[in-house]
Amino acid sequence: MKLPIGPGALVAAAFIGPGTVTTCTLAGANFGFALIWALVFATLATMILQDMAARLGVMGRVGLGEALVGGAGNPMLKWAAAGLVLAALALGNAAYEAGNLAGGTLGLQALIGEGDDYRTPLILLLSLIAALVLLIGRYKLIERILVALVMIMSLAFAGSAILVQPDFGAMLGGLVPRMPEGGLLTAIALIGTTIVPYNLFLHAASAREHWPEATPEALAEVQTDTRVSVGLGGLISILILATAAASLFGSGQQISSAVAMAGAIAPTYGEAARYLIGIGLFAAGLTSSITAPLATAYALSEIARKPRGGPLFKAVALAILVIGTLVALAGYKPVSLILVAQVANGILLPIVAIFLLVAMNRRSLLGDRVNGPFANFLGGLVILITLGLGLRLVLRALGVWP
Repeated sequence: MKLPIGPGALVAAAFIGPGTVTTCTLAGANFGFALIWALVFATLATMILQDMAARLGVMGRVGLGEALVGGAGNPMLKWAAAGLVLAALALGNAAYEAGNLAGGTLGLQALIGEGDDYRTPLILLLSLIAALVLLIGRYKLIERILVALVMIMSLAFAGSAILVQPDFGAMLGGLVPRMPEGGLLTAIALIGTTIVPYNLFLHAASAREHWPEATPEALAEVQTDTRVSVGLGGLISILILATAAASLFGSGQQISSAVAMAGAIAPTYGEAARYLIGIGLFAAGLTSSITAPLATAYALSEIARKPRGGPLFKAVALAILVIGTLVALAGYKPVSLILVAQVANGILLPIVAIFLLVAMNRRSLLGDRVNGPFANFLGGLVILITLGLGLRLVLRALGVWP
């Protein structure tokens, strides 16, 4: 039986990174189940945007980068937008690649129970694995590897949630939107860590490779794949939050990361909890370490009109990986770089979403497969929300919003 999971798994692999794991852990530990609604909203909004990106790739036979520079309009504005997209993707993904590698390393350290003595070789090991996957470059192989890692993440975090036995009544109560005191920034962070701008480039390009022909069957499959894969990613996030909420909320313990959660709950729930969370965090770090360079390479190659898998594609992917590795090995948090990346991505997300919505209404690309009124309404609503989210990221990074 053919699994209904394909390129959408790359999207899930990309947004379930160490940053998402940490954010969900903190949300559960500090606010219990109260912010589950934010993850449900973020998952639905991601489905709307990713469905458009995937349909653009399959039915329009173009990547989002190609659509961005190939559409009608003022050439200066078009290339300025392309430059912004490239700068934000390259800078942001290079900055966060360090966090992906460091997070995956923490997962391995939780498994082997060793301290910082093994940090450097473990970072290099993760970087080497990611480099090998990127250099091999065969799309089908990359897709299968990432699907397998997403399945491992799902099983690991589902297992940890089962061990701590969350209150399902309280989980259902968390579906009702409400804002606990002090929870606004965490709620926004949960949304921001799920709706990832570079995933739109990644999904359009990977869907075009997975489905070589624009057929009605391909359209039905891509929509099923998007809903199942993104829905699975959202479920993983909810399971992480539920594990933290059930085991740590109200305990008085100060938790700063998923690894800290693993250590804190192991005495109560057994070593299995530590291993499951360690496996999940390792898989999250490795998948994001592959997808961040991959998305940047797709976008730059499309805008430069160079072939996927060519010298430019591989050079860009490896450059992002090398920069992330060097920053991770330096042993410090790249605060200033991430600060700039926050500003760039805060601007990038609504801009990319607007370009995507415009492309989805171009009959020259999609013929009668353009967005209908309802799809445009949903897309416009998500764009308004991402504009607010982007403004908040920019203002916070500049120190205007606390």
